[in-house]
Amino acid sequence: MAKEKTKKPAEVNDHPNKIGIKEALGYTIGEAGNMFNLTYISSYLKVFLTDVIGISGTKAGTMFLVTRLWDCINDPIWGAMVGKRRPSAQGKYRPYLKWVAFPLALSTLLCFVPYNNFIHSPALLLLLAYVTYIFYGMMYTGMNIPFGSLASVITDDPKGRTLLSTFRSIGSGIGGGVVSLIAPIIIFDKVVLENGTKVQQANGTKMFAFGAVMALCSLVFYLWGYKTTKERVPSEADPKVDYKATYLGLLKSRPFITVALAGVLISGQLQFNSFNAYLYKNYFCNTDLSILGTVCNYLPTVVLLPFMPKLVAKYGKKELCGNVSIISAIAAVAIAFVANSQKALDIISPATGRLPWPIFMITLLIIGFGYTFVSLTCWAVVADVIDYQEYKTGLRNESAVYAVYTFSRKFGQTIADTLGLFLLDWAKYNKDVAGIGFIAENDTSKKILMICTVIPAVVYTGVWLLMKFGYPLTVEKLEPVYAFVREKRAAAVAEAEAAE
Repeated sequence: MAKEKTKKPAEVNDHPNKIGIKEALGYTIGEAGNMFNLTYISSYLKVFLTDVIGISGTKAGTMFLVTRLWDCINDPIWGAMVGKRRPSAQGKYRPYLKWVAFPLALSTLLCFVPYNNFIHSPALLLLLAYVTYIFYGMMYTGMNIPFGSLASVITDDPKGRTLLSTFRSIGSGIGGGVVSLIAPIIIFDKVVLENGTKVQQANGTKMFAFGAVMALCSLVFYLWGYKTTKERVPSEADPKVDYKATYLGLLKSRPFITVALAGVLISGQLQFNSFNAYLYKNYFCNTDLSILGTVCNYLPTVVLLPFMPKLVAKYGKKELCGNVSIISAIAAVAIAFVANSQKALDIISPATGRLPWPIFMITLLIIGFGYTFVSLTCWAVVADVIDYQEYKTGLRNESAVYAVYTFSRKFGQTIADTLGLFLLDWAKYNKDVAGIGFIAENDTSKKILMICTVIPAVVYTGVWLLMKFGYPLTVEKLEPVYAFVREKRAAAVAEAEAAE
């Protein structure tokens, strides 16, 4: 009797597709490869286009808008291709890590070729920017949709999915951290002007060399991720997907609409963080601050990471994101008010009347603690939405859901890049002032400070409102969903075994 009592809890708690840290590491490695090229493109392609190639902010912003409109067609096409593909012995989604790794690495490299060294036609340079970025966007989608879908077939255990989402954030931190910490040291030249002013200028040759290294690293890590992941949840052998019903179901789904809108804001803000490069260079006059900014962004994740699975298990994903993300909203609104109030700046820094960089960094750190709960659980939330759609409609299509969610994130990135670059033109930023730091008589750097503080205040507030009041899937509402999916998978496995 004693032995039976000790075994019972294990039998109840053990999930048939339970995974551990070892299995999650393979997914982490793939995400790290993803972020090597994505972070470099997201953070420094704008600087490359404006400061090296010499494309104006308005033209670059239009390019980002137009090229990503192609994603309205590109993302559903990739989603359909991935969804209709029959699983092989290697799985349904894993093979894409091998197939797309090479062209994606090449597309990253082509974006940073300093064409202005041998091409002097502004029209041709702009055309090359369009072509190379469209190529990159298509290849990135071809990788991201199957990679995101892979999480839902590695395991259907709720705890395992939280583990995957958490470890994906670790991989994101590794890949993104490498770029954010090392790139500013390598790609900027420190120059002293005739008047003694120290400025930093982007070096096109060094940007290309660093891009080549990141492309190679992403290639190695994708192939490494392919070797170290496994699809445990079976996919349909002959998938027949009703895409019309699937997409109509998503449009009627409050959980998905909320997650998609949150995805627009989350990815938009992550993309908008790249404009801090202009802030460090032109307002604080120190590009090395980007290294400290990266530490402030990632330190909360490192601190909270060990506690995240237990916190999610105890309180729930919706509950944590909704209640704790208000910290980010309050901190972002506070710094926006202080940074754009001359009276407040005169009180804080009477000698210069400017925002001291330590205050900005402390704010980034506080924002990071609130935002960590959203960033560490966002992919697990998407997996929950996939299960919820199957529970409500009987339809399951990971690739279709991830295609729409990926598009929402790209849409957020498009808004961030387009708006930010248009605002740089509003601030009268161009190649001629790219290497000039703060000048009291010139309000360009002050406007850059406004751009980099007001927009995040709006976005973080929106994320909190959506997760607190919009997203409906509480712990209680997910319990029958998990039970339904688990029973359906067990029945499918039993039917397959009986057929054999």
